[in-house]
This record gives sequence, structure tokens and C-alpha cells, in this order.
Amino acid sequence: MTRSVRTAILLALTILATGCAIRHNTADDALYQDLGERTGIADMVEDLMYRIVEDERIAFQFKGIDVVQFHTNLTDQICEISGGPCTYTGRPMADVHDGMNVTETQFNALAEQLVLAMEENGISTSAQNRLLKRLVELHPRITHR
Repeated sequence: MTRSVRTAILLALTILATGCAIRHNTADDALYQDLGERTGIADMVEDLMYRIVEDERIAFQFKGIDVVQFHTNLTDQICEISGGPCTYTGRPMADVHDGMNVTETQFNALAEQLVLAMEENGISTSAQNRLLKRLVELHPRITHR
């Protein structure tokens, strides 16, 4: 696996950030547009959820979650992070992941599935990288908690 793929995977896993709202300049909604607005983001999140269930490396971490709430929170969070009009109202990421002891391997597995979901939804590499860049700062609040 190349260094750029590993970096992309690391960045993508920060999508597990079903907790911490990160504010970005909402005047710049180009990324939100490039992700397909809320509908495109919701479709991508749905595809990601199917991928999670099928991935034995990470599926167990999601067992018993409220699927509808997870979908809503993750969609809102990505929407907000990408400059869209949504507001994430879920729990702080550190609280969500407390006691899960998410490993780097699990984090990377989720990032891989996120990248594949974005590709499946026709999201450009440029938009993928811009989203991953915004998500990378969430990594420390997810792993080894």
C-alpha cells in the first residue's frame, strides 16, 4: 500500500467522528457541492454503512447501534464539515468512542471503506482529498479511547 493511500485511509477514518462538530467557513460550500449536497452525502453514507457491515475488521464495533441515528449524524457531520448548511448535533466524538479502543487497523479499514463509498458515488478524487483533509484532525479523538 502506498504512502498516499495510507494517508487517504487515515484521513477517511476520521469519518467515524460521529461526535465532534467542526466548523469551517460555510461561505465556501464548494466541497459540499462537489459531494452532491445533502442527498449525495446521504447516499455516500448509506453505501459506507453497507460496507461497514460487510467488513469483518470493523463490523463488530458497530453492532447494536441505532442505524437511523448513525446515518443522520454522520450525514449531518459531513455536510457541516464540507461547508453545507447542516448542523451536527450528536455527542462529542471522544464520548462516542470512549471505551471502544479503536485501533489504527480498524481506523484504516473504515477509511478504506469510505474511499470506496466515495468512488462508488462518483465523487472526484479532488473532493475526496479535500474532505479527508478536513476530517484528519478528528483522528486523535477516535483511536485508542
